[in-house]
Amino acid sequence: MPEDINAELESEELVPPAEPKAAHLPLDRAIETQADLSAEINAIGDAYVRALKDGAPAEIQPRLDYPPYRSSILRHPTKSLHHTDPETIELYSPAFGHQDVHALESDLTIQHNGEPQGERIIVAGKVLDGDGRPVAGQLVEIWQANASGRYIHKRDQHPAPIDPNFTGIGRCITGPDGSYRFTTIKPGAYPWKNHLNAWRPAHIHFSLFGTEFTQRIITQMYFPGDQLFPLDPIYQTIVDQDARDRLVANYDHSLTEPEWALGYNWDIVLTGPKRTWTENEAFGTAGDSSEEAGE
Repeated sequence: MPEDINAELESEELVPPAEPKAAHLPLDRAIETQADLSAEINAIGDAYVRALKDGAPAEIQPRLDYPPYRSSILRHPTKSLHHTDPETIELYSPAFGHQDVHALESDLTIQHNGEPQGERIIVAGKVLDGDGRPVAGQLVEIWQANASGRYIHKRDQHPAPIDPNFTGIGRCITGPDGSYRFTTIKPGAYPWKNHLNAWRPAHIHFSLFGTEFTQRIITQMYFPGDQLFPLDPIYQTIVDQDARDRLVANYDHSLTEPEWALGYNWDIVLTGPKRTWTENEAFGTAGDSSEEAGE
């Protein structure tokens, strides 16, 4: 899991901005503001709405090259992906089974000697296929920032406190009904280097492994009502509002435990038109699990 966190952060929020348009500007004008990025985001959104009215199909997955997300210039592939031999990969890849995952690993609040700081929450839901059938036996892993928006990561050096009682890593196996459940701390928003005063909405990273190592998918879950949604280029890479909404958990009072933790429900749909967006989509138009992107 720590390797996953390093790869995710180094390839996403913590990379320096790639902004060729600013290269010729004086230093005091080279850094773009949130207003600059918001204008671009709004223009793309308005163009998409017009395209829908003209009969264009809905875009339910993120655009590979989304200009307001500056580092997407570096992230998305420009050449065909390389096919891999799944059987060969399985010889050198980790193997996971029920005996490898302890039930206590799904509680991120009990991994150290003391209690972590912040708002305790429960995140639960089901992993489903495109027909609504449960997907049992899935390895589900999560990683996240702490309540102050700080990761346990050498490159995360912004001035927010590290919580010695919170590492931000957990995992579980889905039950026969496809269900998963985590107890954790609500993560905080944090700054990143896309543009001046850029902040990411609070979110939790999810990884699912499927039945083979080559089937791994990664996605993000957000919290309802976040004021940073319209300002965040990563969230806005999905230009269709209905598709974006599928990344946002619902507050669920039936999951909430009295005097203990608020509950959020979030189902992950693996296939079909209502599937949850996954970061695999940034590696190819089909998100083919038999192809390896190398990132």
